[in-house]
Amino acid sequence: MKYEIQHFTLCDGWVNTWLSWDDEGNVVAETFDSYADASMALDEFLSDEEYEYKQGNIESPYEKEEFRIVEIV
Repeated sequence: MKYEIQHFTLCDGWVNTWLSWDDEGNVVAETFDSYADASMALDEFLSDEEYEYKQGNIESPYEKEEFRIVEIV
């Protein structure tokens, strides 16, 4: 099983906006081997967002409710 983090967007609904690069340098949607791995990545991202907000580098951080982790085929 694989998992992805989806972000709710006004135009497209729930989509995977997390991108990475494969071995050939192609941009691909990022997936995770377990729910726990995806959850840790999301928590780290949200922690980084909060830090940048407190530093004054971004206007407002994302909220956890804007994301969900789903199993994909």
